[in-house]
Amino acid sequence: MRIIRLKEVIDSTGLARSTIYKYIGEGSFPKPVSLGDRCVGWVDSEVHDWILARIEERDLAESASARPGRLSMVS
Repeated sequence: MRIIRLKEVIDSTGLARSTIYKYIGEGSFPKPVSLGDRCVGWVDSEVHDWILARIEERDLAESASARPGRLSMVS
């Protein structure tokens, strides 16, 4: 198990610090682990799993919209 700091979470996800904390507040991003009085980190595998879930959501949405027989709105 590996703990990563905020900079690496930002680099891995592409999210801004404020967005990460917003998602934590909404319960849609892994919570940080307290490492001391003013120090937190995230479990690397939890952040990795969160990223994989976003990819899976994207792929499911793409496959749903590409199903044969679906009407498409083409201008």
